[in-house]
This record gives sequence, structure tokens and C-alpha cells, in this order.
Amino acid sequence: MKSYKMHDSEVKLPETPTLGEIERDSDGRLYIKRFRELFDPLQIDLAAVEALAALRYAGRTLHLLQERWGAKHDLSEGRMGVLFRLFRCGDMPLGELADDLTMTPRNVTGLVDHLERDGLVARVPDPEDRRSVRARLTDAGRVRIESIVPVAGGERQEGAGKVNQSMTAGLSRRRVILATAGTMLALLLAALDQTIVGTAIPRIVADLNGLDRLAWVTTAYLVTSTTMTPIAGKLGDLFGRKPFLLLGMIGFVIASALCGLSQDMTQLIVARGVQGIFGGVLFATVFTVIGDLFPPDQRGRLAGLFGAVFGLSSIVGPTTGGFITDHWSWRWVFEVNIPVGIIAVIVVLVGLPYVRSKASWRDIDFFGAVTLAAGIVPLLIALSITRDHAWTSWQVLTLLAFAALMLAAFIFTESRVEHPIVPLHLFKNSTFSVSMIVGFLTAFGMFGSILFTPLVFQGVLGISATNSGALITPMMFGLLGASTVTGFVMKQIRYYRFLGTLGVTVMIFGMWLLSQITPSVPEWHVVADLIVVGLGLGITFPLYLTAVQTALPREYLGVASSQIQFWRNLGGTVGSAILGAVLSNRLPSYISVRLADLHLPSSVTQGLPTGGNPNAILDPTLISKIPPAIVHAIRLALSDSLHDIYIFAGAILILALVATVFMKEVPLTGARAGLGFEAPPVEEATREEAVASA
Repeated sequence: MKSYKMHDSEVKLPETPTLGEIERDSDGRLYIKRFRELFDPLQIDLAAVEALAALRYAGRTLHLLQERWGAKHDLSEGRMGVLFRLFRCGDMPLGELADDLTMTPRNVTGLVDHLERDGLVARVPDPEDRRSVRARLTDAGRVRIESIVPVAGGERQEGAGKVNQSMTAGLSRRRVILATAGTMLALLLAALDQTIVGTAIPRIVADLNGLDRLAWVTTAYLVTSTTMTPIAGKLGDLFGRKPFLLLGMIGFVIASALCGLSQDMTQLIVARGVQGIFGGVLFATVFTVIGDLFPPDQRGRLAGLFGAVFGLSSIVGPTTGGFITDHWSWRWVFEVNIPVGIIAVIVVLVGLPYVRSKASWRDIDFFGAVTLAAGIVPLLIALSITRDHAWTSWQVLTLLAFAALMLAAFIFTESRVEHPIVPLHLFKNSTFSVSMIVGFLTAFGMFGSILFTPLVFQGVLGISATNSGALITPMMFGLLGASTVTGFVMKQIRYYRFLGTLGVTVMIFGMWLLSQITPSVPEWHVVADLIVVGLGLGITFPLYLTAVQTALPREYLGVASSQIQFWRNLGGTVGSAILGAVLSNRLPSYISVRLADLHLPSSVTQGLPTGGNPNAILDPTLISKIPPAIVHAIRLALSDSLHDIYIFAGAILILALVATVFMKEVPLTGARAGLGFEAPPVEEATREEAVASA
């Protein structure tokens, strides 16, 4: 029998080979059609040869495709294999990696060396064997893999029984719109409450006789909402978003009713604290739903729209609160949340799909939650009471020391539990850590512009409180417009690094403009300056939320979104405390200098505002009794103090600008899921189950 050499009779691969060349005959045997056509005239049984040729063809085809795929992305076949294995399986000892890839340890070591020089892989100690090392995929390596196969993370997660790329898969357009609208209503419910209550505070104090505890109406809400935000974010990752979104809205509505029914300041403060707990749940959940419902290339647009809701609440809130207080009662400022909340609950109940989880209550980090609360609560209280107590007072120092002790215990706990509230290893991701830093610092600067802007209008320019509130509105229009436009721009260009630098730069420019304000500056000039600041805020608002949601795995979506809100709240609190201290320290000296320039006798300057209480400068009754020359000097002193504040806030924003440079670019393409960490498995409820659960 004549023998045939495979290399003489093999079928040449096409320019773009496919496995479609291989077929199976009626007997179940593999063959290549062109191979059979070539040898059929010989009338020789070549079934075994055909099967071998088919297998060889398949192997060579796959090998060639992998080579071409790797060459397209500037990676060899071996390096591609190492990267994908680490992406799929996580850290691996080099020996185990060699076994999985059917390579010699020497070859794998060489491949890891090359990848390590390129910054795609890092060697780390093996905790189980001190003599061994593990290969770990770096952030750059994950980005490279995700850019090669945008859906790789999604296939991996679905294979593990995790959540699909977006909950919109299989949902009708009407259902998606309902879910988005309900979530926006939930955000409006929480955001509107922060702005609508401020105008009713004087009437509340007069009715409940609680001037001495006025600040606690705001502080109680701030402390509980900030503390609850990271905890709720983690719980949403474990048990799904829909239950916590509904719980947050229902609890917020009930707490609002309790606020409206309060008969004294103690009851109101307690009710506001409860309201803050559920407000924190809402803030942690609503932004995470964006990541659940939409893929990364659409999240920027939605984040921009959600940011616009914030701007809208800032515009509508004060006016609505003043109207309700004047025409009805301050109690309706809280009770107006009830109908809005009921509508939001119904819409979310019907529209938002439910994702079941296999996590149990044993997965909750109870000790971490306790230590976090025990650390954040005294920290925020300490920062809040600096308005009435010196930074070196025993009250402030005691609270800060206890907060530091509890936060140290929290960090110790988080590094040892299986499902921490804040996984510390996430801070090794440059996108996550930079986003937190920028969020903290921009919130610091934001409060520098918002908190002290009424002093500019009322104290420096002498405008009434009513008119000053209307003049702040254009800043929110700038935020609303820029936030919306940024979201749509991100969807088109799918990159965001330069936008972050641009947004912070615009904010710095706005702070510099505000620092140049004097009593002779026209009102429209200040309004234009505030619009500039609002534009910068609007650019950064949706940007970094989308960045962290894209850079982290889907199982950390709640943690990522809630951490952004947490660090923004913390930055705003720290900023208001420090900038308030700057004002209290600088204003008295500036008033003394300005009055000294008038060369007035001491008998005339006695009883004038000294700066220890800046609010006294805003008292029309007091100012009307002071000679115009002295009033002008006091206004100049206040503008000097505000100049220092805005320059200080601008310097903080320069730090944020530097941080934006270290942001790594991650393209917002496709339905990217994340970077492949492990998490408690969850399974998506079927559409019928989701509707039934609603």
C-alpha cells in the first residue's frame, strides 16, 4: 500500500482560516471537504488519515488565529496566554502557571520577565510558600486584556453565575425608562431635601425654640448619611440593589413624616438623624444602578443626567422651601417628600429588575460596620463643632483621637475579613484611588465656593438675602448644563482623562476669579464667576463616577459608587470646617487693619463687628447704625478674608489637578464588566421572576 506524507498532501490554510472547513460525515467521522475531494479518486480508505488531518488543520488554524490575534495587539502567543490565564484565574504560582499552559517553568519565567518589564505583570510573594513567587496581573495588564476582548470580563462573570453585563439585557425599552425614571426620582427625593430645608430653618427655630441646637438639624443628617453610604454600597453588592433602593425610599418617607410631626428640637434632630440613614442608602444605591442598567459607554451620559438632577434640586429647592414655609407651614417642607417618595417607590417597584443573590447575612462585615461608624461619627461631629469650639479644645481633640483609634481598628478589620465593607486592595487601582482623591479635593473646593458665596453677595456687595439666593442659581445652571454635556461627550469619545484635568482647571480659574471680588465689583461679574465654577463642577461630577465604575469589577460596583459619594461628603465637611477656621482667624485682623486706615478714635470703633462672629456683619439693623465709611471698611475686610479663602481653596484644587495627571486611561467601550476579582456569586432572576418580585 502506498504511503502518503501529510506535508505533501495537506490542504493549505486560507488567508483567513476558519474552523468551518472541518465537517462530520454520516458515520460521525471528521474530515476536510477539500481533502476528501482530493483523495476520493484513489478509492482508498483514508478515514484515519482524514481525521488526523482534520485535527491537525484545526490545531494549526487555532494556532495561526492566536498568533495573528496576538500580533495585532503587539503580544506573542505565549505572553497572550499568560495574560489571559492570570486574568481568568487571578494570582498564580509560576509552577502552576507553567502546568496550566503546558510549558516548561523556564519558558514561563521568561514570558513573565518580558511582561514584567512591560508593566503588565508583577511578581509577588506566595503567602503559602515562601520559596515561591506568584505572578499577578497589574492594572495596566488588565486594561490591555480588556482592550483586546472588551467582553472577556462579562463572559467570565456570567460563567461563574454572576450578574450579566447590564440588567437591560432582555428588558424592554419601556422597562428601562421606568427603572431610570424611578431611580432619578429617588435621587431627587434625597437631593431636594438637602436644599429645601435650609430656607425653613429660621421658622423652625422660632417655632420649636431651639436656637442653641440649630446646627444639629443639619449635622445629624450629615453624620448619619455619610456614615451609612459606604455600608449601604457594600450591602447592595452582596444582596442586590432593588431591596435597598426601596428600603431607602420607604424609610426616607417615614422619617420625613416624623420630621414634620416633631414637637420639639430633640424630636426633630433624632428624626433628621434617621432620615440621614436612609438618605445615605439612597445616595449609595442610585448611582450604582447606573452601572447595573447600562454598559460603560452609556454610563457617562446617564451620570450626567443624574448630576443634572442635583443641579435642578439646588435651583428649585430654596425657592420651593421658601414658598412652602411662607404660604403653608415649615412642616410641609418635610411632608412634601411623602407624595414624591410614594411615586418613586411605585415606579422602581415596577421598572427596576431584581437580581437575586446567594450571599447570606454571614457575609456581612458587622465589626467593620461598627468600627467605621464609631470612627466617622466622632470625626464629623468634631469637624462640625469647630464653629463653636477651638481646634485645640478638649472636646475637638477627644473626638478626633477616638475617631483615629476606631478608624485604625476599621482598617485592621478590613484587611482580614472575607467580604470587607471597603476592600483595601481597591486603592491599589490607580483609577479608583485617583478618583477618590479628586472627589475629596474638589468637594473641598466646591464648599469653598458655595458655603461662602452668600457672604460675598450680602456682606461684600450689600445685597439682600432674598436676591443673593437668586444670584447663586446661575452657578447651578452651569453645573446642570456641563454635567449633561459631559455625559454625552464621554459617550462619543469614550475617553475621559483629559476631561478631568479640564474640569479641575476650570474650577481653579473660577476660584481665582472669585478671589478678585471687591465691594466695587458689579453683581453680574460675580454671577459670571460662579457660572465658571459651576461649569468645572459639572464636568467632574459624572466623570469620576463613570471612571471608577468602569475600572473596577462589577462585583464592586456598589463599593465604587458609594466611595465616591463618601469621599465627596467627607471632603465637603473637612473643607467647610477648615475654610470656616480660616475666615474666623483672618477676618478680625483684616477688620483691625481696615479700621486703622481710617484713623478713628477707639470710642468710635467700640462695639463694631470684630470678625469673631461674621454673621453680625450681615445684620441689616447693626449695619444701618454704622457710618458708611466704616461699613465700607468692614466690607473691604470681608473681601480680603474671602480672597484668602478662595486662594486657599484654589490651592487645594491644584492638588486635585496634579492627581488627575495620574489617572490611567481606560476606554469606555462595549459592555465591559470589570477587571476580574472574585465576589460572592449571584444569579440574575429571570424576567418573569423579576416582574413577580416587583
